[in-house]
Amino acid sequence: MSLDVPVPDPPSLHGPQPRSEYSAIDAPAEEPEDDYRREEVAEILEAGAWHDAFEEWTTQTGLLVADFELVTEHELVDEFDFYWDPTTDEVGYQAPTLPEAVRRDLEVGDVDEIELELDSLGRMVSEMLENDYLLRDDERFGFFDDEVPESEFDAEVPESEFDAERESVDEELRDTESRDVEFGPGGER
Repeated sequence: MSLDVPVPDPPSLHGPQPRSEYSAIDAPAEEPEDDYRREEVAEILEAGAWHDAFEEWTTQTGLLVADFELVTEHELVDEFDFYWDPTTDEVGYQAPTLPEAVRRDLEVGDVDEIELELDSLGRMVSEMLENDYLLRDDERFGFFDDEVPESEFDAEVPESEFDAERESVDEELRDTESRDVEFGPGGER
């Protein structure tokens, strides 16, 4: 079954609050850069990724038109958050949940179904961004060039005090083991 609805505008990707707006955190002298690259992701969504992913999702979703009208009525599409996760080199996302007032008016199964389908849409958009719009050899977006061997990205790590200590312990263990073989446990011949 497919969902026959017009493609809504892509989400604005306003994301979580800036670090300086959290009351428990002192504002830094200078706001750090947005390493989640929402602005660039938003541009790519506007350029067609959102449209393509949404249309693909409508062919696979079990959501009914009435359920999707709830989603648009409560502006849940704009609450999606897509961002670049620099720790995993992937596009992450957060799908919205239904407001509490709407949850009370629906059956539990309907709430779960709608939220599951919203998550499915988020996953489809994320995968489409990664697979069709962000080329893995595009170093501008944080990917490493596939033509360069990974060994070139490995940093030369100098021997640390820990490594020297570990080597000393390993040497002591080898000496102890050789004495046990020569004399037997307990030092007897």
